[in-house]
Amino acid sequence: MKHIWILVVALGLALAACQSKEQKAEEAAEEQIEWAEMDAYHMLMAEAFHPYKDSSNLAPAKTGAVELAAEAVKWASAPLPAKVDNEQMRAMLERLKLNAGALSEKVQMNASDEEIGQALTTLHDDFHAIMEAWHGGGHEHGEHKH
Repeated sequence: MKHIWILVVALGLALAACQSKEQKAEEAAEEQIEWAEMDAYHMLMAEAFHPYKDSSNLAPAKTGAVELAAEAVKWASAPLPAKVDNEQMRAMLERLKLNAGALSEKVQMNASDEEIGQALTTLHDDFHAIMEAWHGGGHEHGEHKH
């Protein structure tokens, strides 16, 4: 009888260990899911925003405004990963698309640097809201690097 209990306990521990490994594997797989459209937009945003943030240089944003708008349209119409396939994310992408278009229009109409800077900052904030929703809200702006 003692051997049966030892066998039952050992089997239970082995089963628990397997379940834990399976859970860890599932969590790791979820973390590795990529969102190609977000990654592509991230690169464009970094090129446009950081020169402005770091030294008030709007030239890259002005040069990239049309591409930021086009990529926002593309991103908003792309299928969403299951993790963020919801109305809230669709609304966030729609806002990004609209604000990217507004930035592009301001640049094309030769708006003041102050107006373009404000539009770029708004677009950057929209982008970060999407990133935070994707990452579960765990990334602070200061920790994130473009």
